[in-house]
Amino acid sequence: MTLIARRDPRIQLPTSNIQPAISGPGLRYIQPGDELFARVGNTPLLPLRRIGAQFPNVEIYAKAEWFNPSGSVKDRAAREIILAAERSGDLTSDKVLLDATSGNMGIAYATLGAARGYKVALTLPANASRERIVTLKALGVDLILTDPLDGTDGAQLAARSRYAAEPARYYYADQYNNDANWLAHYRTTGVEVWEQTEGRATHFVAGLGTSGTMTGTGRRLKELNPHVELIAVQPDSPLNGIEGLKHMETAIVPGIFDRSVPDQTLTVGTEETYVMVKRLAREEGLFVGISAAAAAVAALKVAAQIERGVIVTVFPDSAYKYLSERFWNE
Repeated sequence: MTLIARRDPRIQLPTSNIQPAISGPGLRYIQPGDELFARVGNTPLLPLRRIGAQFPNVEIYAKAEWFNPSGSVKDRAAREIILAAERSGDLTSDKVLLDATSGNMGIAYATLGAARGYKVALTLPANASRERIVTLKALGVDLILTDPLDGTDGAQLAARSRYAAEPARYYYADQYNNDANWLAHYRTTGVEVWEQTEGRATHFVAGLGTSGTMTGTGRRLKELNPHVELIAVQPDSPLNGIEGLKHMETAIVPGIFDRSVPDQTLTVGTEETYVMVKRLAREEGLFVGISAAAAAVAALKVAAQIERGVIVTVFPDSAYKYLSERFWNE
């Protein structure tokens, strides 16, 4: 029998003025952009049958987050951050939405912000993939490129500096410390994983960047079934090629990161991740990004630890923003 836990009363859920996308006569939206906002989430859950074939008693699934409007999991957090800021009055038509990003969150802000009519300014490490930079410029973002050696931590510091210089001009979204980030996953991703597996999920695996996916999804899944195992994923060293993930021991730790949520943390190497990204494309037909490949590597490590179970992970985006990366030709 599956155990069902009650929601933690300490977690206060914001209300949302966006309803799930529906079709049919009489469809009404209140604000510009609501049509796009309503199509965030409810992404497919895809089986990984070939790469997990060596574990016949373990089912492995991945949430295909590139089905979101801007093409990544970050639409979930960006939507909730924008909605929460609108409700509080912190984000208005005369302010510029400002934040630091490694790419995907910036594209989500730019896409959803454009639909809503907001201008967006972003700080981004200069070594982000060419495709991400071109996409952000195409979306009209005021883009500030930061020292690549400082990574996303440097981008965060640059965003804070810009906000401190002109606080009246900007709404500083601060995805790394904004509770709307993890609440987005608590309200959507966790529920979807539960419903799509019909409550059978035994393990949830997610990479650590801002940590919003693990923190929010993990909290909701633990409420639904306290026996679900939560596995966080991070690079095995501070110098790595896994864009989007943080090596927490050497990085600025996000304020929303709750170390008590994951039951264990697995590390993955850059080279094994590069091998996996090609395996997923050629064996599963899933053309995904590097952080998705890292999640797949970790999911297989979990599968090797158990006799049977249902493992669910999150594939944050597709590979189209990484086509210029060297590993495709190696």
